[in-house]
Amino acid sequence: MAAEGGWRPAGGRRRRRRRGREEEEEEEGGGAVLRRLREARNDLLSSGFWAASAGAVRAPLGGTAEPPARCVCYGLGRFSCCPAARHQLAFLLLLLEELGVPPERCSVFDPAFSAQEAAALVELGLRLLPDNEEGKHGIEGLATLFYMVHCGKALYNNLLWRNWSPGALSKMVIVGNSFKGIEERLLSRILERDYSYIAKVLKGTEEVVLPAHPQYLDTFNDTSVHWFPLQKLKELSPEVWDCVEEPTYQECEIIRKGDGAEQHGPAAAES
Repeated sequence: MAAEGGWRPAGGRRRRRRRGREEEEEEEGGGAVLRRLREARNDLLSSGFWAASAGAVRAPLGGTAEPPARCVCYGLGRFSCCPAARHQLAFLLLLLEELGVPPERCSVFDPAFSAQEAAALVELGLRLLPDNEEGKHGIEGLATLFYMVHCGKALYNNLLWRNWSPGALSKMVIVGNSFKGIEERLLSRILERDYSYIAKVLKGTEEVVLPAHPQYLDTFNDTSVHWFPLQKLKELSPEVWDCVEEPTYQECEIIRKGDGAEQHGPAAAES
């Protein structure tokens, strides 16, 4: 048979078509990712999950937390091919709108991002962090929202260590794994040994869990909004603030900075 552009052997034709499909997918990839993201947003809105969650995400503002001036997001995962990650990203974008944080003031990082996903995030107006911070992001005096759904415990522990003072912690809101759940699931000696900053801040934490929804049981399970009222932090023992030793881990679920995690390309997904 004659193929467009002349005769081709059957095998060559199949290879040509396969390459054509790959090139076509690459060309439309960004648009397809953004289209699926809009669909995920519509799902969150039409299901009622976002409306049910709005009270939880605004709870810190009804307390003592400052409205966030910026946002840092870790651990979204492969949202181009994973529906759960895509819904988590859509939730983040709704969250930024709700709290009045411009997209350009939201920084994101995940070592698994492909080049296509990184480009889609930039198109959304978000900022890509250039390096793997291992969660050690200082707020530098600015009220900051940290969006860390389903991240490892070491990342939360590192974040607390980096901002270990009543003044800094009181300017933070963390949307991520329930600290109460971490406390319930871990033996006290393990929590205090391996994740000491989580252990020490528990009594200074306010937490509101996101509502359960049958459509998102795996996507947002065990997810809470956490904040740290200054008055509660000041009521903690003064000794709590004396130890500021940087955490080290023997066994934990964290990708180290030296493990190639700085990449945003396909190689990073294999790290």
